Order: sequence, then C-alpha cells, then structure tokens
Amino acid sequence: MRTKNSFSKQVKEEICEISDRPLHQIKALLSAYIRINGSFQISNKETYLILETENGKIAKYIYSLIKNTFHPELHVEYIKNKKLNKTTLYRLRISSLVDEIIDTLDISYLEGKISKNIVYDDETIASYLSGAFLASGSVNSPSTSNYHLELSLNNENYAKWLGHLFARYKNSDFEPKVVERRDKYILYLKKSDRIADFLIMVGAVNSCIEFENVRVDRDFMNNANRLSNFDTANMERTLKVSKEQIKWITYIDEKLGISNIPNSNVRLACKYRLENESYSINDIAKLMSKELDKEISKSAVVRLFKKIENLYTKLLLSK
Repeated sequence: MRTKNSFSKQVKEEICEISDRPLHQIKALLSAYIRINGSFQISNKETYLILETENGKIAKYIYSLIKNTFHPELHVEYIKNKKLNKTTLYRLRISSLVDEIIDTLDISYLEGKISKNIVYDDETIASYLSGAFLASGSVNSPSTSNYHLELSLNNENYAKWLGHLFARYKNSDFEPKVVERRDKYILYLKKSDRIADFLIMVGAVNSCIEFENVRVDRDFMNNANRLSNFDTANMERTLKVSKEQIKWITYIDEKLGISNIPNSNVRLACKYRLENESYSINDIAKLMSKELDKEISKSAVVRLFKKIENLYTKLLLSK
C-alpha cells in the first residue's frame, strides 16, 4: 500500500517533470517556493539565501530554474541525517544576486500578501501553488479513505492569502480551511474531488489518474466531476505526448524535410500528428487505416513514432 509520503513524493516529482514553463510561470513557482522554504544566513557581512529539501529531484529542479533564470552563484551541499533513516538533506546556497532574486520575485517576509505582479491569472496561480506544494505540501495516498491534502506554513496571514488563490482559480470550488497545529498554520483540503482538481491544476496528471482509479475501485458510485477529472487528465497526458512528438517532427522538417523521409508510413504519421495535436495514438491509427485502406493498429503507430523519435535523436546528435 502506498504511503502518504510516497504519494506526496510522486506528485512533487511529477510537478518537477514540467520542463518547459514560460518565464512568468517560473517566477510564480519560485516566488512561492522561496517564500515558504527560504531562509537567510549572514557570514562575513555577506547575505546567503538557503533552500533545503530532502528530495533530490526537487533540489535539482529548483537549482535549474534559479540558475537558468538569474545566473547567481549557487552551490549544493549534501548533508546526511544519521538520526532519521539516514536521509540526505539537499541544501542550496545562493551567494550572489540575493536581493535581485527577492525583488524580482516580489517576495515579502514581513507581510503575508502575495504580489499581484507575480500572480495575476490562472497560469500563475497554478504555478504559484505548484511551488507552494513543492515547498511544504503533502497528500494522503488515494488507497486510504482519509482524503487529505495540506500545505504547512509559518504565517497565518500568508496562509489566508494563499487560500484566496484557490478561490481565484477558474471555476474553482476548493474552499480550503486553515488550522493552527504546533506553531504552524495548515491550509488543507479534505474533499476527494477538490484534491483531484488540485492535482490537475498543478500538472500532476498521472498522479490524478492513479488517484481516480483507486477511488473508482473503492467506490463504484462515481459522480460526473470524477469522470470529468479522469477525462481531463487523459487529455492532458495526450497533449503532453503530442507536444513532444510535434517537437521531434518540427526539428526533423527543419533539418531534413518530412518529404525526404524514406518510410511513407512515417511521413503519414508526421502529417497527421502536425494536423491533429489533440488526437490520441488510437485516433491517428484510425486516420491512417482509412487513408491506407487497411487496418493500422495502435501498436504499429507507436512503433512509427518511435522511429520518428530515433530520427530526431540522430539528427540532434549529428549537429
């Protein structure tokens, strides 16, 4: 049975797989992550920004976003915790451009308000909440009947402002609650439908599908919203795969030309993918079957896209 910690880890690592965020989304994510997880250290009149996590993928992801966005002096330290199952603590130490980073991300540690310069639409709300979840979030495994997702925060006013972001998201019905627990302010969701909505919002599509599948197995009385989440997650996954395939095909067309690909079925697969971004592999198989007047299986189309990927990789390496 998957534990709370392992499912939380899965969700966070899936968020970290989103590698093509535009700058406004990166700034929103980093603003939340640093606001919640950041601390300052002063040594020899120099100010350092410190970020810590026990998850190596989160450390690598945040390192990459900060490095590529601000180009500061950034070092990673690895600290073994001998008491708690010998876990490793990853510490990111930023030793330059600290003021510029804090100013650009419009972070205030004195006020609980969240800057409208950073969070102003659905995309930036989703990114900000993604950063907050990476910094201090957890969610129970869907295999338990106790549905619970929370963000642990150290400022009551900030917790309330963060709660307001949920209400500002399109067609949302989150209504998170805030409770004080051991000097922390816990912002939490208890309704399973709202947790599934949150997973979709932050881009944890596969985790949402797992969450919904387990709920379906345990409770056959699915409501319309659950099915909608499942369909939305499947569509999001299809679009994610399609976007990657279009990237391969576009690159091949620039370097070689689709018309110069020897295999006619590969050319046809390229054509239909470029024309139908939202189509699944099965949909493309049906289009090809009709075009060629013979049955083209889903697995056959998967193999064609594998050839496209191999050609893309070959051209990329030959630069």
